[in-house]
Amino acid sequence: MEEFWSHGYGGTSPAQLAAATGVAKGSLYNAFTSKRELFNRCLDLYHQQIAEVAQQLLDHPGSTRECLRNALKSVVDSDLAQPQRRGCLIGNTAVELAGEDAEVAQKLRRMQEESTGWFAARIQGGQRDGDVSRDRDPRALAEHLANTLAGLRVMAMTHEAPALYRIIDTALSVL
Repeated sequence: MEEFWSHGYGGTSPAQLAAATGVAKGSLYNAFTSKRELFNRCLDLYHQQIAEVAQQLLDHPGSTRECLRNALKSVVDSDLAQPQRRGCLIGNTAVELAGEDAEVAQKLRRMQEESTGWFAARIQGGQRDGDVSRDRDPRALAEHLANTLAGLRVMAMTHEAPALYRIIDTALSVL
């Protein structure tokens, strides 16, 4: 997963995968029928890890705005702390492959829909608790935040925390 995340699908060679896993190329292809199958499993693992982190971040007590701000800030801080700023594997894959590979595009869309659902659920909870206006469409707000997060992950490759935090605060002003 780390190799694909650092170099992209096309930029990751079988030799790199063998070296990263410590498994000979032949054995690697015996375990996984293709580079593509291994890549799909890596995407699934990445999404599973994101889901676990999102659950922890979005289940924090406090107002919806505070919780979402802390969650977005946590992702930004994590991206900025990496020795190589690589953004999001799902977003990077969308840019690299989704325009030319319908199967990958469909898989990524399902993942993105699920993550948008996490935001929507938190916003709906905020509406029930009275800290998010009930006249706002939770799905539209969630899509706005998912889009903001995708942009933050890209911008974290070239920008520093103050600019990214301003974007977070501006995005949350719609709540």
